[in-house]
Parts: sequence; C-alpha cells; structure tokens
Amino acid sequence: MKYLYILSFLLISVFRLSAQNLTINGTVKTTAGEGVPNASVRLKNTSYATRCDTAGNFQLSISKGRYTLTATAVGYKPATHNISVEHDITVNIILVDDVQELKNVDVKTAKEKTFGVTRMKAVEGTTITAGKKSEVIVLDDITANKATNNTRQIYSKVAGLNIWESDGAGIQLGIGGRGLNPNRVTNFNTRQNGYDISADALGYPESYYTPPAELTDRIEILRGASSLQYGTQFGGIINFKLREGATDKPFEITANETAGSWNFFNTATSIGGTTGKVQYYAYYQHKQGDGWRPNGHFNDNTAYTSVTYKASDKFAITLQYTYMNYLEQQPGGLTDNQFYDDPRQSTRARNWFKVNWNLGAAIVDYKINDNLKFNSRFFGLYAGRDAVGQINYSNVTNVNGDRNLYVDHYKNYGNESRLLYTYKLGGNAQNLLVGVRYYNGHTDRQQGFGNNASTGNSNDFTYGTSEDDVNGYSHYKFPNYNLAFFAENIFRITPKFSVIPGLRFENVITKATGSFVDVRKDQAQNIYYRKDSVDNKNSNRHFLIGGLGFSYYQNRAIQLYANISQNYRAINFNDLNSAIPGLKVDPNLQDETGYSADAGIRGNIDGVLDYDVSLFMIHYDNRIGSKEESDASFNTFRYRTNIGASRNIGLESFAELEFLHFITGNVSDTKLSVFSNLALIDAKYTSSKDHSFDGKIVEFAPDVVLKSGLTFRQSKFTASYQVSYTSMQYGDATNAPSPTADGIIGIIPAYTVMDLSASYKFNNTFTILGSCNNLADKRYFTRRAESYPGPGIIPADARGYYITLQVKL
Repeated sequence: MKYLYILSFLLISVFRLSAQNLTINGTVKTTAGEGVPNASVRLKNTSYATRCDTAGNFQLSISKGRYTLTATAVGYKPATHNISVEHDITVNIILVDDVQELKNVDVKTAKEKTFGVTRMKAVEGTTITAGKKSEVIVLDDITANKATNNTRQIYSKVAGLNIWESDGAGIQLGIGGRGLNPNRVTNFNTRQNGYDISADALGYPESYYTPPAELTDRIEILRGASSLQYGTQFGGIINFKLREGATDKPFEITANETAGSWNFFNTATSIGGTTGKVQYYAYYQHKQGDGWRPNGHFNDNTAYTSVTYKASDKFAITLQYTYMNYLEQQPGGLTDNQFYDDPRQSTRARNWFKVNWNLGAAIVDYKINDNLKFNSRFFGLYAGRDAVGQINYSNVTNVNGDRNLYVDHYKNYGNESRLLYTYKLGGNAQNLLVGVRYYNGHTDRQQGFGNNASTGNSNDFTYGTSEDDVNGYSHYKFPNYNLAFFAENIFRITPKFSVIPGLRFENVITKATGSFVDVRKDQAQNIYYRKDSVDNKNSNRHFLIGGLGFSYYQNRAIQLYANISQNYRAINFNDLNSAIPGLKVDPNLQDETGYSADAGIRGNIDGVLDYDVSLFMIHYDNRIGSKEESDASFNTFRYRTNIGASRNIGLESFAELEFLHFITGNVSDTKLSVFSNLALIDAKYTSSKDHSFDGKIVEFAPDVVLKSGLTFRQSKFTASYQVSYTSMQYGDATNAPSPTADGIIGIIPAYTVMDLSASYKFNNTFTILGSCNNLADKRYFTRRAESYPGPGIIPADARGYYITLQVKL
C-alpha cells in the first residue's frame, strides 16, 4: 500500500507539471506604444501573477484552461482580457491613461540615482537611439572639478576617449574616440540642446565654445552610427543638454564660488523657476587665472538664458541665447629638449587668442496626437575668433618681430525639423522618424601679419601696413550650403528584437573666394619669389548614405546592440589654403569617406552592476594627414594631404560595481563603487598613395586607454578617486621615432594621471567641494601642435588644488 501511495503521488505530480508547461508571453504598453514598466499582470481567481520588466514585457507559465487576465499600473485604467489557453500564446495589452482632474496637488518625481553614467532610451523625444552605442553623463551624479571643466574626470566613464589637455581652465574641449583626432572635437558633431555650436558645422567643425559643466545637466554621446540623424561624421555626436528652471517653485538661485591654484577664480550664478505657463533659466559665469606656465593668463565670461512658454500640454516654444567671450594668453609650445629641461617654461609672451560667441535658438515642440510628435529647431551663430602671435618654431627665440594674425568671422543659420510617428504593425508598436535639415554657413577669414606699431606684449588684433606685412596677407570668404533629408525606423519584429534601418540624403555646396600673396624665402629669409593670386573654388556634391541597426532587449540586465553606418567628412577651410608658416596644403585634397560599425552587450543588474562591452571598426578612405617634405631650396615644411586609407578596430568596455550592496543591501545610504573603463585600439594605415605609410600606426591613436577609480557616497559626503592611463601614441603618420628639432613631430609618451575630488552637503542650502588634479604631480604632455597653441609640445598642468562653495536658495 505504501508503494501505491508513492506511485500515485508521482503520477499526480507529473500530470500537474505537464499541465503547467504552457506559456503566456506578452507586453503591456501605452497607447503611444511605450512599454509600461513594473505593470502588474494576474489571472483572476488563481495564484498566477507577475510583473513586467522595464520594457513592459511579461511571461507566465500556466496549465490549460480559460482565464480572465487583468493588467494594472499606477496612472492607467485596468485592462481585462478573456483568454483560452490550449497552447503557448502571446497577449498584447494596451493601458489607457487614467486622467482625473485634481486640485492643489504637487507631484515631485525624484531622479533615479546613477553611477554618473547611463544610457539613452530607444526613443527619446524625437530621436531614435535603438541599436546604437550611447552614453549619458549625469553631471549631478559625478564628483569632479566642474569649475575647470576637468575633462579627465567628467568623461572618465566614457570608453575609448583620447583627451587633449591644452589649457587648465577647460575653455576648449579636445576629445577623440577610437583613434580619431581629438582636435577641438572636430570628428564629433557638437551640439547644445540639439543644435550646432561649432564654428561651421560643415566647413570648419571646430568647437571654440564648450558649455560650462556647472551649466550642463547631462552630456549625451552617440557613436559613429548616429550619422543618419545628425550628420555624416565618423565620431558621432556630443550633445550638451543644459539645465532648466525649477518646475516646482517660481524662483531658485544657485551660486558657486571657486578658488584654486595659480590664481584661479570662478564665480557662477543661476536663477530659474516656473510661473504659470512660463519656465525660465538664466546663468552667468566668470573665470580667470594665470595658468601653470608663465604667459598663461585667461579671462572668460559665459552667459545663457532660456525661456519656455507651454501654451498647453501639447505645444511649447522655447527661446535660448548663449554668449561667450574670452581672452587667453598662450605660453606657446616647447621642443623636446625644452620640455625635459623645464616643462613649465614659456618662450612666448606675445601670443594671444580671443573668442566672441553669440548663439541663438528657437525650439518648437508640438504633440500633434498620442502617436505623432513634431520638433523644430531654428538656430543661428554670430561669432569670431582672433589669434595673434609668433607661431614660428619653438626653438626660435622670442624676438620682437612680426606676429602672425588670424581673424575669423562666422555667420551661420539653419533649421532642423523632425517628425516621429508611432504606429502598429504585427501587433507591435513601431517608430518612424523623418526629418529635414537646412544649413547656411559663411566664414570670412583673414590671415597676415599683426601691427608692428603695437608695443610689448599687447593683445593688439589689428593688421600691419608695411610691405612685409602685405606680403603675408590673404583674405577668403567661405560660403557653404547643406540640405539633408533623413529617415529611420524601428521595426519591432518581436517585443524584444528590433531592426533599425536608416537613410540620409545630403546635398553639399562649398565655395571659396579669395586672394592671397604667395611669398617664398630662402634660408636667409630673403624673398626670391612673390605672386599675387586670386582663388575661386566651387564644389557641389550630393550622395545617399545608409545604415542598419539591431537591438535585442532581454531585460534591463541584458541588452544586445549592433549597427553599421556609412560616414562622410568634407574637406574644411583649413584644407583649402593656409598661411601658417611651415604648413602647406595639397590643392587636390579629396573628401574623406568610409563606414563605422559597433556590436556590444550592456545592462544594469539591480542597480548594483552596470556594464557595457563592445567591439568597433572604422574604415576610413582618403584620410587627411600631414607629412614632412622639402622644397627646391631644401626648406622643410609640413604638407597636408590625403595620406591614404586606414582601419581602426578595437574593444571598449565599462563596468561599475557597488560593493556595499552585498553587505547592507538597499537599506543603507552608504555606497562604495569601483569602475573600470578600458579601450584597446588597433589603428593602422592599410594603403597609401606612395605606399610609404602602409602598415603605419594612425597618429593620435593610443593602443590602450584605461581609466579606473572608486566612489564613496553617504547621505552628505561623497569622494571620488580615479587614475587615467594613456599609452604611447604617434604625433604624425610617418611614425617618426625621434622628435624633430621644432617639437612638432615625435611620439607622445605614455602617461598616468590621478585625480581626487570630494564634496560635503551641510544641508539643502550649503555644499562645499574640493579637488586635487594630477595628484602625483606628473610631468607629461598630450599633444604636439602644428600651430596654435604651439607650435610644439603643449605641457599639461602640474598638481592643482581647488575648492568650491555652493549656495542654493
């Protein structure tokens, strides 16, 4: 009898198990097609129940039968479905907003705390980021020296970035990713609140203006495959999303006062709030200092204001204006011998750099209906950049001769409009993005010799009138026009797997009209050739580029992404003509083309482990670079031309782990996390015109970029320590092992730098922050400059101390 009971029990158990092996898969979404995270799904009058993941997906294992399925979530009306389960089925549920009119209710949503870096959603606003490698730096969640825009700290958790450190005040940004040139972020499309901020996005994409970190809420970075929506560049896009006024009070003021090494002083004040239908924000910053090296004084002023009128829940218009003006004295570059003898020395006291930036924008947001969103950005730039100084080789002593003077004026305007449509296909919500962009750029560029009548070390930005001055003069106008159409679609084949194709059509017109004096001198500086020339160039091209992305979203912990996209980079104004001594440009330069690809896995496990590991490849045709040549009189000079084709491949990885979770769980405010950010890069020339560069390593492409550190957080106290390592890199395409006498060509040795920052919040009003940059007082350099701010080696700053007091009312 005992064995009969056991057999009966086993048979019943097997029957029950076999009867429960059917599965209900499904999604819970809004009427706009967005997943509802954490929605509750249950079968009435049974014990079967579950919750959705962050994408709104759920799964239930049940037995055969008829059931009543209900789905509920805060803010939505319950949904009920009668289902019959005879086999595995899929159920898609739509929840409708539960709208109730309430009186005198204020709702505040606390921001989710991050490790300082997070990722963009598949769809944000009118932007599609699904299938792309994205990183978002959350400025409020990092402890760094924001007063000086310390790039090493701010971008420490973005993999693969090579950083140029040209000044210790963070006035200009110089970063490159995946072996691309970091010079003024030229390989990225740089934007602020979604619109361009560079000198000329098409013909001269150098960024002389960088939004202050204290003004910035978050920095969004999309890698190379973003070309379909934001342009054709190889690097991708960097978008600075600035702060907005408080939504829960009519007035709030924040003030930051910072003092630091070498007479550094920074004051920044912002006001903002919301009154009725108007949200406003205004910011002003002034910073000045003497720099670590002599002749390194700077004075910088930045102002920004934004006003948003929300006519209704569906329509809003925003007006924004940015002003930036700075004057900087530049210590100049050094030769290798000078650097290793005394990296703090300066052989230039008459080099000055001045920038004036005026940037305006009008942004329209219109939610036409629940499935259709429209965004349009009108923007314009009126700006100038002046540089005066002696940019002859740094092994030439600082004499009181002619100074080179470069004057640029930029007048640009444009519009970019986007329409995002959500529709249903195969039971899944799909997203279609279409857009158009018009851009009109105009640059007026003059190059010549400065006024010799100016005395001493003055910052006189006027031209001379002597015969020698006239001999070195050129004046160009560079008008250019761009009309682009783009489209991208998220096809959700299943609730978890998506295919994202895209296309972009570009029509580009670039012109150059100007005159210049061609003067050639022998080694004794005697003129043996002089010719007045007029130059007119006109280039009109149009092309279609495409891309394809894939995304698999298992859950918040596991996400797979892959993409490939064509890229294009037009020759810019620097590639057309140059009056820089010792630098000549190939008159037959061609545009650069190629493609970039990514494939990776990323996720966040219970807020304890955040990771992103990916492989990348960049194929680059007609890559522009410099090499050393000599003329008939044996005068050596740098020659800028199409070097050849290159390919960059590598691995990028980021991971951060919160240790104390395993001891205290989620009940403690005390956190201790460690992060590692590693990039391995193999960038080589695969072919060149004369085969002299075949197999050479691409310049400014270190093999290893590693950043690692610790962050300790309590309710009031936060401290962060990090170490940054960049391996050796070459400064030119020839891979010259020995430096030249002028310091322009040669290797950039490997370097390791440590930084330490901490903050203590006394209450909701007062916070004190401190930072020590270059903790070990390392002597190193990150670049060799061909012209400004050199030429030659640009030493990085030594150890510096900074302290900030923040007051918020």
